[in-house]
Amino acid sequence: MAVSGGVDSMTLATLAHRRLAVRPRMVHATSPAVPSEARGRVERHAGAEGWWLEVIDAGEFADPDYRANPVNRCYFCKSRLYGSIDAVIRAAGGGLVASGTNQDDLGDFRPGLAAAEERGVRHPFVEAGIGKAAIRGLAHAHGLDFADLPAQPCLSSRVETGLAIQPADLAFVDALEQRLRGAAPDGRAIRVRLRHGGVAVETDCGEALWGRLGAIAEAACAGAGRPFLGVERYRMGSAFLKGPL
Repeated sequence: MAVSGGVDSMTLATLAHRRLAVRPRMVHATSPAVPSEARGRVERHAGAEGWWLEVIDAGEFADPDYRANPVNRCYFCKSRLYGSIDAVIRAAGGGLVASGTNQDDLGDFRPGLAAAEERGVRHPFVEAGIGKAAIRGLAHAHGLDFADLPAQPCLSSRVETGLAIQPADLAFVDALEQRLRGAAPDGRAIRVRLRHGGVAVETDCGEALWGRLGAIAEAACAGAGRPFLGVERYRMGSAFLKGPL
């Protein structure tokens, strides 16, 4: 089971561990692009549930195509990820890989799904026709405390297409997002976007909080020598640029 730390893969892994006759192996890949909170969440839950967990290096930063951050960056990331998991499987004597991809994901541009298909990865939620709302319902029904966890894709998704992916930039994003979440209500979307012109904060918090969030971000940007572009309304995938740069 590939476990990212989000509600989809965490729910799938939990139900598989509780219900399957054969004990599944959970694999969590860590790298500079993985939010620090995600690894902590996976390790805490694995300890509480008694998972068979292995933490591996995703290895995507060894790929110059990934670091260049093209439109299909996710393909290169997932190719490395599933290649690393394949090595774990071979060492264990074989088996299948399952991911938390759900039915709603098929409506987005997700080049990583092509990499999963090449590796024969299975998507049980897709096969069952289950989307995000139903997954949250399953998580609630089974008493999982992450049922309402907001979407938290990899940190590289905060970097505009065409800007090189740098570990130091992702560490800045991760640290600032943690500070901003501490100043916002639980469950609200917070994204620190690295754009060609500087740093922007996107949120679905009410505008009454924008001044407070902006002050935190502006101070962090000043300390890091980065231009601050302001606070804006959250737009999913706004760092992804399909057209010419």
